[in-house]
Amino acid sequence: MSKQGELEELMEIAKRRGFFWPSFSIYGGFSGLNDYGPLGSLLKNRVYEKWKRAFASVGGIEIDTPNLTPEVVLKASGHIDKFLDIAAECGSCKNRFKLENILSDAGYEIVPESVEEGEKLLSDHILKCPRCGARLDKVFEFHLMFKTESGSESYFLRPETAQGIFVNFKLLLNYNKGKLPLIVYQQGKGYRNEIAPRQGLIRQREFNMAEAEVFLPEEGSEVFAPSGNREAQLFDKYGKTHTMDLSQAVEKSVIKSAEHAFFMELILSFAVDVGIDETRLRFRQHRDDELAHYSSECWDLEFNMEGSWLEITGISDRGTYDLTRHMEKSGENLAYEGNQIARVIEPATGVDRVIVSILLSSMSKRDSGYNVMKLPAPMAPYRIAVLPLQKKDGLSEKAQEIFKRLRSMEPYTVYDESGTIGRRYARQDEIGTPYCITVDYETMEKNMVTIRERNSTGQIKNIDVELLFSHPDFLSNPILDQFGSQ
Repeated sequence: MSKQGELEELMEIAKRRGFFWPSFSIYGGFSGLNDYGPLGSLLKNRVYEKWKRAFASVGGIEIDTPNLTPEVVLKASGHIDKFLDIAAECGSCKNRFKLENILSDAGYEIVPESVEEGEKLLSDHILKCPRCGARLDKVFEFHLMFKTESGSESYFLRPETAQGIFVNFKLLLNYNKGKLPLIVYQQGKGYRNEIAPRQGLIRQREFNMAEAEVFLPEEGSEVFAPSGNREAQLFDKYGKTHTMDLSQAVEKSVIKSAEHAFFMELILSFAVDVGIDETRLRFRQHRDDELAHYSSECWDLEFNMEGSWLEITGISDRGTYDLTRHMEKSGENLAYEGNQIARVIEPATGVDRVIVSILLSSMSKRDSGYNVMKLPAPMAPYRIAVLPLQKKDGLSEKAQEIFKRLRSMEPYTVYDESGTIGRRYARQDEIGTPYCITVDYETMEKNMVTIRERNSTGQIKNIDVELLFSHPDFLSNPILDQFGSQ
């Protein structure tokens, strides 16, 4: 499938088939807000589970903290003063844009850090409004957090889940018997008052995220080091591209620390495991002028989408910034072993962007013109579809019987008897169902079914129905091995 227009095509499929769609659509929809439909909700849950397993497998522990964050916490973290964008407004049509994006689209790799710098850029360069073509002429600060009040107290919807982990460091360290390293992860919603939300799930006001904070001793840790057998494409802050093993990247000082490279490798493995095309992935290092106020080094895992690069995970070295700030502002001792302050590596994943990347990686088109979503079988919303060849002669009743038995073993099984068998195969292919079980006259006479595999459209006929239930996990049933030899 051509990459040109692939996002637009995905959004049409996603709405029609029930992956995701604009929220409140009966009122015209509201930019930056989207719903997950039945299939998208299942896929999102699978992504979260894979992400959590990845961090649990290296000793991580999970917590869950509130979406509302008191103002004092975000004042300490620097978000109140520094979590903002420099925006531009069109004097003609009054639309607002993130100035960094306008500059990038015009070919300038500049991140303005103040209104004064932004005004000079507008003075020195002719930058036009993407909507009406008029010259942009106004620059201002745009704060990115949603504020709310309760009595005399001010709160914000959290822009990240990280602060809920940092303020609990003392309790978490005690839970971990006072030892470092300590990995704490959290999934949930984040909220950002985006200037110009766009492209469906890619830039939203309310989004799904998964973050881990890796607390390391000051002197470093020998626990985390890249395996030595994972090559990646690295685009450094000087604009140079390296294709090398991540351990080699540490040895050559392309990546600063072994711990940073270890979690880059973990995230890359996760991304490939959930079904993102590795040939469309790279790590990009942040330039010094685009680092967040808390970060000394950051590598983004990016996905190539229609020729541009979409950040899906940022792996940042936050150093001792957060714990030091919270110690100063709260008066609590957040040191360990006397007066040492833990250093933090943070992998922060945008789950919605991961889902878009999975779907774009999986989406293809057959010569017939039908769409196929080639999701890895464990990630597919439904793993099995049961289809009667026809609705007459008792085939529907027999198919329903098999369906109910299968669903008790594999809950994510679907039944479909609407339309011709060819249309039903095409429908299941488009939503990514890896296996269809067809109930036909052989089933009625000999208790035999046909299994069809999505990617190859290959079929295995004359499968005894009881073999479907001979293994507790259908996806690892040996009868499916036969597709590998076709």
